[in-house]
Amino acid sequence: MQVCLPIEVRSTEIDVMGHVNNAKYLEYMEWGREEWYNQAKLPFDEFTQMGIGTVTVSIHIQYRKEATLGEKLMIKTKPLRCGNSSFVFFQEIHNEKGEVVADAEVISVTIDLQSRKSKPLPELLRRYFD
Repeated sequence: MQVCLPIEVRSTEIDVMGHVNNAKYLEYMEWGREEWYNQAKLPFDEFTQMGIGTVTVSIHIQYRKEATLGEKLMIKTKPLRCGNSSFVFFQEIHNEKGEVVADAEVISVTIDLQSRKSKPLPELLRRYFD
C-alpha cells in the first residue's frame, strides 16, 4: 500500500542557501510514515496497547534536487520488506514536475516497551510487507 502526502515548503524550512535544509527532508519523510500508519489504520496508540513501539534505526537518504520556498511536494511512502523484528519503508519526495527531490530506505524495528529489546513484528503490521 503506497500512501501520498502533499505538503508545501514553508519559510522556516529554508536554509541560508535558499532551499530546503537537508534535515527537513527527514522530517517530511517522518510525516509521510505517520500518514502511512494512519491510512493503514495502525495508529501508534494501538501499538502501545500491545506493549510494542517502533524505532527508526537507519535512514539511507539520497538528495536528488533542491526544493524551494512555496514549492508543492508529494511524499510517497510504501512498505518494502521485513524481517523478524525489522521492516523497511521506501520513500520518495517528488516536486510539482514529478521529479524525485529525495528518496530513502528507512529501517525500523519493533521493540517491547518494557524491556526495550527487539520484538517480532505483530501480524497486523507484517501483512503489509508480505
